Amino acid sequence: MAQALMNYLDPGAILLGVEAKSDQEVIRLLAERLHSLGYVKPSFAEAVLAREAQLPTGLPLGGDNNVAVPHTDPEHVLKPGLAFAALTAPVSFSNMEDPDEKLPVRLVFLMALNDKDKQVEMLQEIAGAIQSPETIDALIKSKSVEDVSRLLG
Repeated sequence: MAQALMNYLDPGAILLGVEAKSDQEVIRLLAERLHSLGYVKPSFAEAVLAREAQLPTGLPLGGDNNVAVPHTDPEHVLKPGLAFAALTAPVSFSNMEDPDEKLPVRLVFLMALNDKDKQVEMLQEIAGAIQSPETIDALIKSKSVEDVSRLLG
């Protein structure tokens, strides 16, 4: 099921043990990685941050290990890809269901898709991959790209 995630997730865009102080810092870090790998235009990071401010992407899963899936419009994307960060400590993202609520997030999937129709499909793939608290915990504790690939593949 999650194999589609690994088709989009560049090993060079998997960041483990990330120490960040804010959602913006995580988004910029992942966006810069996607930019350096040739997936997105220089405008991507700011476009994601602007969209996140209007339409937050924190997924409430209960507890302190929630997930965020920031993304933006296709015109900022050169080729489809995903970046992933596992954080050492949670940062706050606004809840997609209740923007006034802040969620502690430990896993961030930054989507760079050049086809708007694929966004829902990719969100469903990510949601399917993170169904179990055990998988989320294992992703947070991952020490290598291979660990992440095994969990998401």
